[in-house]
Amino acid sequence: MGIEIERKFLLAGDGWREAAMRSERIAQGYLVGAQALRDGTALSSVRVRRTGERAWLNIKSAQLGIERAEFEYPMPLADAEQMLATLCDGVLEKIRHYVTVEGVLFEVDEFFGDNAGLVVAEVELPAPDAPFPRPSWLGREVSHLARYYNVNLIDHPYRQWTREEREAAGEGSPC
Repeated sequence: MGIEIERKFLLAGDGWREAAMRSERIAQGYLVGAQALRDGTALSSVRVRRTGERAWLNIKSAQLGIERAEFEYPMPLADAEQMLATLCDGVLEKIRHYVTVEGVLFEVDEFFGDNAGLVVAEVELPAPDAPFPRPSWLGREVSHLARYYNVNLIDHPYRQWTREEREAAGEGSPC
């Protein structure tokens, strides 16, 4: 079984941009999505992801927090395209920027469409309490806030968040 230990943060600045080593556009959709997770009828989210000429099927356990079971399998691009077009309730699009700080990789996701304006950084760790650098552009941690999970951003996109939802995360007033 694969375990993903990932922490997610809002950004406190754009200083990461100058350190981005590479970027790639990602499209992803969910075969088992947010409603089934909320209803308790699903134990996992099931995602199809495409980036460039590559595609994967990803399954993550439906638990809140930084440590979750995760399984990922490569799949034919044509299959992923068909699934995204016909089997998913929506498609989330973003550019992922790869930024290394003191040997630690941060993935900065810049969202588009109904999630435009949302930018978060994620860092995968070998253990829940593993130390990692805190660059000045890294803001408040939102790992335990379900609304920041990609599966929920399709069902309740950033553009629809209330002032209270944004302020609860320390973002201030809506854009």
